Amino acid sequence: MTTIDNDELPRPSTTSGLGTAGLIALPFPARPRTAPAAPGPLPGRARRPVDRIPSALLAVDVLAVLGALSAVGGGGPLDVLWALCGIVPVLVLLNSSGGLYRLRLAPSVLDELPSLAARAIVAVSIALTFDRCLHGLWLAAVPVDLGLLCTLLLCHLALDVLGRASLYGLLRRHRRRNPRPALIAGAGHIGQRAAAALLDHPEYGLLPVGYIDPEPIFLPADSPVRVLGGPAVLDLEIPARGVRDVILTSGGADDAEVAQTLRTSARHGCEVWFVPGFPGFGAFEYGNRRVGAGDHLWGFPCLRLAPSAMDRPSWMVKRATDAVLAGLGLFLLSPILAGCALAVRIDGGPGVIFRQERVGLDGAVFTVLKFRSLRPVNEQESATRWNISQDHRMSPIGRFLRRTSLDELPQLWNVLRGEMSLVGPRPERPFFVTRFAQAYPQYRDRHRVPVGITGFAQVNGLRGDTSIEDRTRFDNYYIESWSLWQDVKILLRTVASVLQSDGS
Repeated sequence: MTTIDNDELPRPSTTSGLGTAGLIALPFPARPRTAPAAPGPLPGRARRPVDRIPSALLAVDVLAVLGALSAVGGGGPLDVLWALCGIVPVLVLLNSSGGLYRLRLAPSVLDELPSLAARAIVAVSIALTFDRCLHGLWLAAVPVDLGLLCTLLLCHLALDVLGRASLYGLLRRHRRRNPRPALIAGAGHIGQRAAAALLDHPEYGLLPVGYIDPEPIFLPADSPVRVLGGPAVLDLEIPARGVRDVILTSGGADDAEVAQTLRTSARHGCEVWFVPGFPGFGAFEYGNRRVGAGDHLWGFPCLRLAPSAMDRPSWMVKRATDAVLAGLGLFLLSPILAGCALAVRIDGGPGVIFRQERVGLDGAVFTVLKFRSLRPVNEQESATRWNISQDHRMSPIGRFLRRTSLDELPQLWNVLRGEMSLVGPRPERPFFVTRFAQAYPQYRDRHRVPVGITGFAQVNGLRGDTSIEDRTRFDNYYIESWSLWQDVKILLRTVASVLQSDGS
């Protein structure tokens, strides 16, 4: 694959007009005279299927706590208040962090019993500790006797186990009657065995409707499951067949095919399961997503991959933080924004804000805002000029704004509007998105999340005339390993990066 290196990039033209020397010599077919139309939006992200089991399990846990209190003789208002405000929130948080509300192929309450018991003990202990710290506000209503505590815990576990076992029985019956369409990625030996297991055991609730495999595979003539094609057909087959689950099997696919399968499945909101095909799997990293053992598909280890970044509850925290910090930033930095606007107005006349089309989430085009540091000759130059950091037409004011990144501050308004995030892959113009996507197939995957003012690639020095291949790799790594703490680290590193910036 052709790469774009800094040494291959000619410097901008020294003439005031737009000439071919002023454009980057990218390794693409000859450019048209006008910038190409914006690329069409990528297939929209679908919501992950909402399964009623997690909420039902949560309700069972809450009812088990209240039922246990009633069984030990504490059903008064203060008892209920102590349970709902003290025990239940901690218990739900602990059970959620331990994966006890996650969808499983082979749910078993006996497998969960040790975790349920340990977390119930911790939840009651924490609730009692906080109660003591509140100077005995509800002390008279809280059973502090060791015997009563043990009775409370045993009653809770008994009710919880009974409720979960009943729920799992109903789930298995529902799955037999209403299986969900599933695709199996890989038509090799493991894939065919997994399909046979699902067909023979409908209690798993998954009905294989096709294999995803780019290679021609010999299948028996009477096989009810056929090969539909490679990962490229997922965008068509998932909605056409109503698929909600994709089972990824080991063997028979290279890294690029696996990555394409994972990303396309996640974009359509599918649950992704991984069947490695051999036992002994513990917690491990797959595709930068932490998963753990504990489930099985008729004896095959079956691991549920974590949902993509935007499908996690913590992503809502990220969006709320973006909105709060962007609004606060616009308010606190208003004197600086006004000063920059005045300087640009005096230096270059009207048109303080520079507007430019960029590609954001799912390939949608939006208008990014910046302080003008250089007035382009025309819209074609604005859309196709790669870098202006060394352009002689830039005034000292423009150079100062770019060197200090103050020209990016108006993008806080884009963040407040939800078009951008504080942290994410940097947005690019439609002209270059089209070109880069032709050279690097994984470039389009950067648009799985909102673009950002700063990003993982930028804090690692990938700004300006740097490798597009490297930027793509850094951006996709950021998306697949995203966490709130990672955003905090990038924001902290951005401060140091801005101070050392060369204005590219």
